[in-house]
Amino acid sequence: MDFTGRVVVVTGGSKGIGRAIVQQFAARGAKVAVLDIDAKAGEATVQTIREAGGTAIFLQADVGNLSALERAAQQVAQSLGNTDILCCNAGIYPQAFLETMTEDDWDSVQRVNLKGMFLTIKAFLPQLKQSLAGRIVLTSSITGPITGYPGWSHYGATKAGMLGFMRSAAIELAKYKITVNAVLPGNIATEGLGELGEEYRRKIEAMIPLKRLGKPEDVAYAVLFLASEEAGYITGQTLVVDGGQVLPETSLALEEL
Repeated sequence: MDFTGRVVVVTGGSKGIGRAIVQQFAARGAKVAVLDIDAKAGEATVQTIREAGGTAIFLQADVGNLSALERAAQQVAQSLGNTDILCCNAGIYPQAFLETMTEDDWDSVQRVNLKGMFLTIKAFLPQLKQSLAGRIVLTSSITGPITGYPGWSHYGATKAGMLGFMRSAAIELAKYKITVNAVLPGNIATEGLGELGEEYRRKIEAMIPLKRLGKPEDVAYAVLFLASEEAGYITGQTLVVDGGQVLPETSLALEEL
């Protein structure tokens, strides 16, 4: 897929899945903007892209702050041109069990994952409306929309909420030829998952039919497809990227293999 000349903005683009997304877009000719709160990691990602011959800028912004996002949108337009593809990928997932979860725990996850998605789209929508083929791709998760896991009820609520938002937004924005879709990653080998330890990794891999964790690039390729011209007739849809993790009825199904 060729994205030459297209302007792509990725929130949470400095690490993990977000970094893979911006790298893959840049490798296919897109001009990319890495929007993240982590300046050090963001600048490093941009430098890697530039060294590979790509075009990239870093913008430091908090996705929970509309004014900061509107300033970032202006910077993108001035430096790269109007945004064609917006990837709402920023997210946090601090574990908190219901009995001890505080109101602040709940609010902080909602602010970044769900409100942050809404505010990002609101800030960049004027530019997307001017694109000949605007694309919005959300990074949801299998946790919430399909599965659950102890300690992540607040996280799961945001990821399920993103899909409810997506379906109505897809209808509203269709008149502007903007599509809105989502990827639902399973367990992906990012920095955050690595912190959970090798034993956790082995247990998860045993539950996945393909017997491996996903790579950030696996999710990036799905995002590229949904952002492509070829996917222009797809909107309001989800694409699960999990190696088949949600398929077995029970763990016994895998023991039969």
